[in-house]
Amino acid sequence: MNAFFRRAIPAHLDTLVDFMRAYYAFDGIPFDAVKQRGGLSGLMANPQHGYVWLIEWDGAVVGYMAVCFGYSLEFGGRDAFVDEIYLLPEARGKGIGRQAMAVMLETCRTNGIQAVHLEVSAENEAAVAYYEKSGFTRRDFSLMSRVIGG
Repeated sequence: MNAFFRRAIPAHLDTLVDFMRAYYAFDGIPFDAVKQRGGLSGLMANPQHGYVWLIEWDGAVVGYMAVCFGYSLEFGGRDAFVDEIYLLPEARGKGIGRQAMAVMLETCRTNGIQAVHLEVSAENEAAVAYYEKSGFTRRDFSLMSRVIGG
């Protein structure tokens, strides 16, 4: 059975925020509903920045995925970051993640993206193995962040 990927629209905001809350709890990321809702709204309103999808399986929403576009001199042009992907526990292990990756990569290709990046916890060995099998490679760099906005 194939999953269905629906481009998110503002009417999906509450559903997506609920999934984000679950994902952040799963990964131990601090969650601020106002901040995350604002970021999500901004991304959905500006497709030049990327895309958000609801992931459906057997008629039910079982997750979401967000990819954000950027630009990289190193990679020779537009790049993308798989910012978030989350599936409910009962939806895992059914090939939905593989289908999600195919949808995301095709979207990146059609948008002129030269490279796709993602972040994964080293402790999440299953995810690391999956991403490596999907063609992603580890780089000997550390992702560092500094928050500069409110």
